[in-house]
Amino acid sequence: MKDPFPSLLINWYQQNARSLPWRGHLDPYAIWVSEIMLQQTRVDTVIPYFIRWMERFPTIQALAEASEREVLKAWEGLGYYSRARFMHQAAQKVMSDFGGSLPADYNTLRSLPGIGPYTAAAISSIAFNRDCAVVDGNVKRVLARMFAYSLPVNAPAGEKDLQQIANRFLPPGQAGEYNQAMMELGALVCLPRTPNCTSCPLASLCAAFAQNRQAELPVMKDKAAIPTLTVTAAILHQDGKVLIARRPPNGLLGGMWEFPGGKVEAGETLPQALARELCEELGIETEPGLLLGEYHHAYSHFRVKLFAFHTRLLSGQATPLHHPEILWVTPEETSAYPMGKIDRMISRDLIRKEEQHG
Repeated sequence: MKDPFPSLLINWYQQNARSLPWRGHLDPYAIWVSEIMLQQTRVDTVIPYFIRWMERFPTIQALAEASEREVLKAWEGLGYYSRARFMHQAAQKVMSDFGGSLPADYNTLRSLPGIGPYTAAAISSIAFNRDCAVVDGNVKRVLARMFAYSLPVNAPAGEKDLQQIANRFLPPGQAGEYNQAMMELGALVCLPRTPNCTSCPLASLCAAFAQNRQAELPVMKDKAAIPTLTVTAAILHQDGKVLIARRPPNGLLGGMWEFPGGKVEAGETLPQALARELCEELGIETEPGLLLGEYHHAYSHFRVKLFAFHTRLLSGQATPLHHPEILWVTPEETSAYPMGKIDRMISRDLIRKEEQHG
């Protein structure tokens, strides 16, 4: 007997799916862009970025031919910048190895930079309707409640089990709609804290609902406490310009531009830490002066409290000892360079102060 679960889900989706700019899109490239942008990012945040991106880079070729700086600037504010760098690299590989057409096959997609198991399954199923089941955070929550799955869903064993469940119920030939329906149900109805079970098309089949266990499922493995790092940054002045440095391509905020500085070590004052970092990174002797501002930002595994100081160059010539590139630019020119959130806040404060004193 055919299980009613997939048909109930797809019928609900066809009547309740949100209208989103990448839905119903015939271009696999657009689906790829949306899937990369939606990783760890809210739909409402992604929509304007997606629209601007498709205007700026309407084809894989346009993306492949763009500079990394242009790509990172278009991505600025979305975070997890390795996603943009990998997509840029993947576009170049699609042009060189696949004639400019995104491959449909799951395993071939996995060979492209930045495309993991979830993204490959999403692109293959949604863009090409290949029979691949996706399992993201929303899908894990739906399945854990549907089947009262009580192991941690964010542990390897849980992820493997839920992938097998998703595969088992995948209706052949309907993978695109089935996957989108699963994710949509998790986003709109089967919410983390307050699931709207009375509106759920699967309520009659849901083990958690029958057992009144919605609040305790899914089970999550405890995450480690998030540390807070104290960091300094310098606004180095020279002839009306300030110094910015491009971060190494690998690692956090790879390829983005920043105001140089670094972490405060045990026993250091903020000015001592900044002077040491500038000596190590740029080979210069400096004197930190007035505080421009204190800035806060949370990343996925840590938080940052950053203090930015106007800084005077005492001796030496700034040399990029740890950065691929440094530049002296006017405060206004910093707007053209892709930056992380804190450095962009510093840039805006600098421009604002200059306008006030101009």
